[in-house]
Amino acid sequence: MPDPLLEQQRHYHQVAAAIDYLATNARQQPSLSQVAEAVHLSEHHLQRLFSQWAGISPKRFLQFLNKEHAKQALQRSEDVVTTALSTGLSSTGRLHDLMISCEAMTPGEIRTGGTGLIIGYGIAPSCFGDALLAWTTRGLCYLAFIDDDLPQRQQELQQLWPNATLQQDSTGAVTLATRIFCRSPQPGRLHLVLRGTNFQLKVWEALLAIPAGELVSYSQLAALAGSPKAQRAVGSALARNHVGFLIPCHRVIRESGDIGQYRWGNTRKRALQAWEAAQQADHYPAGR
Repeated sequence: MPDPLLEQQRHYHQVAAAIDYLATNARQQPSLSQVAEAVHLSEHHLQRLFSQWAGISPKRFLQFLNKEHAKQALQRSEDVVTTALSTGLSSTGRLHDLMISCEAMTPGEIRTGGTGLIIGYGIAPSCFGDALLAWTTRGLCYLAFIDDDLPQRQQELQQLWPNATLQQDSTGAVTLATRIFCRSPQPGRLHLVLRGTNFQLKVWEALLAIPAGELVSYSQLAALAGSPKAQRAVGSALARNHVGFLIPCHRVIRESGDIGQYRWGNTRKRALQAWEAAQQADHYPAGR
């Protein structure tokens, strides 16, 4: 009898490969047969597997990858920014049905490098590629997508917490990733433990005010963070984000509609944006 976990991992990687192909070749508008051939699946199997995960077909998913969609989302985000500024950031901070709460590490905890802290960590598959996750009893403290750079990501985690005890827990990582990347997550609060400067924390908090499926520019994010002229500093804060996906720096693009930078790769950034847009279209088919 097949192992359900191994089967799930195999499906994750197959869909991830399809998403990567779509994102890389979006301008060529590849057909279903071309995508299926690229990921070594039949058209029927790919259509069924992809739709089970994303809720829409690969063809419709492709529609969310183009620049025109990004421009429209950027225009629509004016209302998002206005609402967030008028109602307060915390009232709009959510990812799907998961409420995200954040807690900053104290200066003392950061200064000691995690002395006495036990951090569980492990690799788990997702449809955006494998991810390295780390957590304490207080919440998730690290999430990085990995490609061929696992040693670098492990080194980064160790450097963030040089005096902490790291305990590998593959089962715990898969359980946590399943909750994070599930298409229909169960309602509940997911706690993040963050370390950064006061300004970085403000930028990351502002990111949580951007609903899934929406995009904002660097200048709009700077306004949300309370520093409208600090666009360059905002970019630096995004680069220092060590909790990918949940602190959604993938929702920030340039004013022109161009993708902008992403520390885990621009192809993955496009895929994340398209996936979230697809989820919103699935929940609100008549549009907003």
